[in-house]
Amino acid sequence: MIVEVPSQPDARGRGHDTAACAGVPSSGGAFGEGSVADFVDRGSIVRRIWGDGDMILLVFAGSAAEFALNRAVDWLFFTGKLPADPIGRLFSTASYAQGIVFADEATAARTLARIRAVHQAVERERGERIPDWAHRDVLYMLIDYSERAHETFARPLTAEERGELYDVFRRVGIGLGIPDLPPTYAEWRIDRERHLRRDLVRGEGTEALYAQYRKHLGPWRYHLLLRIQSILAPTHVRGLLRLKRAEWLRPLVRFYPLLVRAGLRSLIQRLLMPSAHLAAVRGLDHPPQVATHR
Repeated sequence: MIVEVPSQPDARGRGHDTAACAGVPSSGGAFGEGSVADFVDRGSIVRRIWGDGDMILLVFAGSAAEFALNRAVDWLFFTGKLPADPIGRLFSTASYAQGIVFADEATAARTLARIRAVHQAVERERGERIPDWAHRDVLYMLIDYSERAHETFARPLTAEERGELYDVFRRVGIGLGIPDLPPTYAEWRIDRERHLRRDLVRGEGTEALYAQYRKHLGPWRYHLLLRIQSILAPTHVRGLLRLKRAEWLRPLVRFYPLLVRAGLRSLIQRLLMPSAHLAAVRGLDHPPQVATHR
């Protein structure tokens, strides 16, 4: 998962390819009568998080910090895709993630198999294997920042919801062939801290990626990203990046849902996001589905 899956932009600017698009069920597809089981229950907290475009943006704002610090960041520069277009790759990756979370089990399995095949092709091209720990690092980012995004915008997850979140992403990891995933959330939390301490370092790749973030976001959006990362990132990440924690921002972020309910979301998105990516931002939202049982 450390290497992005290639994609082509559609008319809205979102990255996709055949497998990714197939992963998002359409009307009469995986959500229809007599369909196979959903990969994630429709009432799941995971669908709540990954169906909310604002939470997804927080997940990737936090992940952008750790990507830049990861000891396997050279794989990103080998493919060149994330450094060349970090915002575009965000939407491409989100499209793939949603193509799994909102899919039936069979479609999710095909999408995971395709991602795994792409990783293997990159490994053959470079003549090396992506380290297993690097795959776990990226999977762990998505789990951790999903939890942090929900807490930032809404409330802390319950113990049951944390277990549910971890179970879903553990199944994603198994589908990608990632070994040695802890069996429970509690054990994952210990392994997550171990990975943070062992696998992150500030280096030339960090500076290069942050230079690209600034280039593509512009100065004031870049500084807003830093402030958001300062309230999302774990203490160790903030220390490596020398981020000053902007606690003053947290109540403002909590106030944001009230502005959304007041009908101001579209205006705020136009202010905060580069215009070239507005359609992609708005395309991240998935309306809730009627809950079913696996």
